[in-house]
Amino acid sequence: MSRYILVGILLGFILYKSEAASWFRIYEMFRFQSFHMFGIIGSAILAGIIIVQIIKARHVKNVEGQEILIKDKSKTIWRYLIGGFTFGLGWSLAGACPAPMFILLGAGHTVFVVYLVAAMTGTYLYGVLRPRLPH
Repeated sequence: MSRYILVGILLGFILYKSEAASWFRIYEMFRFQSFHMFGIIGSAILAGIIIVQIIKARHVKNVEGQEILIKDKSKTIWRYLIGGFTFGLGWSLAGACPAPMFILLGAGHTVFVVYLVAAMTGTYLYGVLRPRLPH
């Protein structure tokens, strides 16, 4: 089994056990009733910032021996507002963001097949329409 699949299974297990894939926890977060999900998301953001800075400062190489280059993001605000609003709207309507959809499907919640198909369709449409969208 590939190490990437093993890491994915481990991440899914951790997210499931920490209740990050729980519809109830996500609902609490959107109603500002609990710090649980904000703590998980905040710690992931903090870890991501630290890891990216280490990669940039130490010129870390990937498994193929090439230096990892992280390009600076565009500073336009509308793309982030529209994208964040769309992502948040889908997340709140579905009760799960993309990673927990796979986790909940694996846990036996078969209704997430509908959400997974919708997410894949949206991703495909974005790929088709990307050249015509303002970036």
